[in-house]
Amino acid sequence: MLREMCRFVVVALTVSAAPAWGENWPQWRGPQQNGVAVGHGFPTEWGEEQNILWKVPVPGWGTSTPAIWGEKIFLTGEDNGQNVIVCLDRRSGEKQWQVAVGESAGNRNGKASGANPSAVTDGSQVFAYFRSGDLACVDFSGKVVWSTNLQQGHGADSLNWDLGSSPVLTKNLVVVAAMHQAPSYLLALNKTTGAEVWNQPRDTGAPGESRDSYTTPLVIEQDGNETIVVLGADFVTGHAAATGAEIWRFGSLNPEQRRNYRSIASPVAADEQIIVPYSRGATLTAIRRGGTGDVSTSHQVWLRDGVSADVPSPAVYQGRVYLCRDRGDVVCVDLKTGETLWSKRLPRNRYPYSSSPVIADGKLYATREDGTTFVLSLSDEPELLATNLLRENTYATPVFLDGKVFLRTSDYLFCIGQ
Repeated sequence: MLREMCRFVVVALTVSAAPAWGENWPQWRGPQQNGVAVGHGFPTEWGEEQNILWKVPVPGWGTSTPAIWGEKIFLTGEDNGQNVIVCLDRRSGEKQWQVAVGESAGNRNGKASGANPSAVTDGSQVFAYFRSGDLACVDFSGKVVWSTNLQQGHGADSLNWDLGSSPVLTKNLVVVAAMHQAPSYLLALNKTTGAEVWNQPRDTGAPGESRDSYTTPLVIEQDGNETIVVLGADFVTGHAAATGAEIWRFGSLNPEQRRNYRSIASPVAADEQIIVPYSRGATLTAIRRGGTGDVSTSHQVWLRDGVSADVPSPAVYQGRVYLCRDRGDVVCVDLKTGETLWSKRLPRNRYPYSSSPVIADGKLYATREDGTTFVLSLSDEPELLATNLLRENTYATPVFLDGKVFLRTSDYLFCIGQ
């Protein structure tokens, strides 16, 4: 009884506290798309009976990361054969609404779902994209503002596996990248009306499965203008956000023309560079921003072999690139030179890593597929600070916000805090 009363008091205090201004997680990989959380006071240790503020079931199957704005958490998933967008209360986990967006296309890979892409929000509307091709805009009350099916107008999905690329936002547009066996393209729709603004073909001549990309684009500012950076099909390309026109391209990342270099880990921008994982985790390339035309020779800063990851995307923090390789080797690389500063092997079992690492409060958090989250210090001689078990299938990247960790597993969303 005393334990339940204490838990009630903790939850009540949490509900009554308003979030600090600007503390939002609007998209996959966080506010700056770099895997770094803002703020302090995040828990280092938790477990099934420790530091769990609340735990709620999520409808159906989905592997996307939550997007959070203010008091609202947005998730995508599948329920009764439908794609769904779900809104939960950030303080209690209580469901506020759920809307269906077309029929689910299911999955090919047992770890994936028809709702792999994460939702993205601009603070008043939520945008969600599904393997079925359905793309929808929903307001914060759960009203569908507009919806469309991209595959009906632009051809069926022809990826060998399940759609993974999340939509991204510019000031006025929602942008989706489709890079697959069929003709590939980058598509922009008006955020308010859903009307198509531009469609930029993106065919690079990549061979075989190397045409397939599951990466999420970056939106950066370049020379005072928004630029969309896209990785996949052996090239990195920069596009003008207003028109979709290609400004520059870097490649080939596949000089030997390997046919199986499908791309999963996404790029990250830092300072004046773009960090690009490729070659199924075999290479990591730093590209200097800017330029026009083919910048393959002029803008390569450094190239490293054997430090990258195939599935988890890198994080960049205070001049260093942090990678969690698929089997749990954490590598720290100097942003300017590409030199390996240190590496640390996390405890291993048969489970790999699909979740991407997050830097929060000066620590690195890496979540394994069995729901175990390891916490590392970021000193030059890193220490394993904690091993946190939840025993849940986990493929989504956790969200760190306002001193809490929001961790989505195959069946639940956990809110973890002290």
